[in-house]
Amino acid sequence: MIDFKNLLIWQKSHQLTLNIYSITTEFPSFEKYGLTNQMRRSASSIPANISEGCGRNSDKELKRFLSIAMGSAAELEYQILLAKDLMYISDEVYEDLTLLIIEIRKMINSFIEKLNFRITNN
Repeated sequence: MIDFKNLLIWQKSHQLTLNIYSITTEFPSFEKYGLTNQMRRSASSIPANISEGCGRNSDKELKRFLSIAMGSAAELEYQILLAKDLMYISDEVYEDLTLLIIEIRKMINSFIEKLNFRITNN
């Protein structure tokens, strides 16, 4: 079992989630149950799935939860674009968040590749 809190990928995705929660407090109130909720759920799903995967007993299970986290990251990447196009966030905030998501997605992909190697060589 891996302690997820020690993983840089979890730490970055947790910080991303905190950033999303902070940024969405400035969204229009009519988005409370719309885009605000969707973005918060997508963001928190990334570290939550990494955490859950680390609590599982096999590399295959961890890989499955990392794949779910990857999907949530892609979903959030679109939602951030939508927020920018709706003028809820600035271009600068959009760029910063997008760069962080891309970094996280690359890290997830790398982790999955390492697990694939371990799975096929056991």
